[in-house]
Amino acid sequence: MTTASRTTRASRTTSASRRTLIAALAAIGGAAIARALAPPPAAARAAGAAGAAGAAVADPDDPRAGKGFIPTRVYGEEEDRKLLELFRGLRVADVSDGMDRAGLQGIGLVSPEIRPLWKDTARYTHRFVGIAVTARYVPTQSPPAGRRSEAEFDAWVGKWYSGLSPEPFVPLIHPGTALVIEDAEDADVGSIGSNNILSWKQRGCAGVVTSATARDTDEIAAEGIPLYFKRPGRGIRPGRNEIESVNRPVVCGGVQVRPGDVVVADGDGVIVVPRAAAEEVARYARKILDGDKASRRALYEKLGLPLDESVK
Repeated sequence: MTTASRTTRASRTTSASRRTLIAALAAIGGAAIARALAPPPAAARAAGAAGAAGAAVADPDDPRAGKGFIPTRVYGEEEDRKLLELFRGLRVADVSDGMDRAGLQGIGLVSPEIRPLWKDTARYTHRFVGIAVTARYVPTQSPPAGRRSEAEFDAWVGKWYSGLSPEPFVPLIHPGTALVIEDAEDADVGSIGSNNILSWKQRGCAGVVTSATARDTDEIAAEGIPLYFKRPGRGIRPGRNEIESVNRPVVCGGVQVRPGDVVVADGDGVIVVPRAAAEEVARYARKILDGDKASRRALYEKLGLPLDESVK
C-alpha cells in the first residue's frame, strides 16, 4: 500500500469515527455537544464570514441592535426662557426645599463629589441655572497610538477627534444651556478644556457639569466660566474615550439627568429638577428665598453689616 493510500484510509477512518462519536452523543442526550462538534451549516458559515468582514447590517427592529427606552422630549427655546426666569437667582438649598415640597425629597441632589472649580463670594458669578443638554463619553476599546512620527501621531489624533470622540452636542447649545457630560470616570482625560469651554460659552452655555474631569483648570477659573466637576484630568480624548450619545439620559453624581431638565449650581453643589415638576419646585423655592433674604436683611441691619448681593 502506498503512502497516499494509507493517508486516505486514515482520513476516512477519522471521519467515520467522528460521525460515530457525534451520533453517540446525540443518542445519550448530548445534543448540544453534538452540535458543537458538527461542522456549521453553509448559512452559518456565510453569516460568520460576513460578520468577520464587518459586512452585516443590523436590522433596527432586531433587539440585538440595541434600543433606548426613555424618550427625549423636545422643548422650544421660548418655553425654556420662561422656565429659566422662574429659577433666576434661586440657590441649590432653595430648590432642594422646593423638591421636598413637590414630593421629590432626595431626588436630583448630585453627589457633593461634583463641586465648583472656583467660587466668587462677592458677586456669586460661579452660580448658574440652565436647561440640560446632555452628552455621554465612554472608555474606549481601541488601542492607544503607540510610538509614531509626529506627522503620523497628529493625523491619528485628528481622526480620533473627528470620528470617535467629537463634540456633536455643540449645535444644541444656545443661551441658557447647562451642558451636562457623563464621562469615563476612571480615565485621566480632559474632555473639557480652556478652549472648547470658551466656544461653548460663546454659544450661550450658562455652565458645565461633568461626572468626571476637566483640564486647563487654572485658565478656566481665570475665564470665569462656571464648571462643576470631580477632579482634574490631564490627557486628551484620543486614546481614552469615545462619544456614545447626545441628548439622551445620562448619570452625573448618581443622578439621572434628562435633556430639558433644570440644572441649578452654586457653592452647595448641583441639583437637577425633573422638567415635569420644575414650575411647582420654582414657586416654592422662591418663597423660601424671599423669606430668607428678608430675615437676613433685618439681621444685617441690627449687626451694622453692609448689604451684600445675597440679601438684595
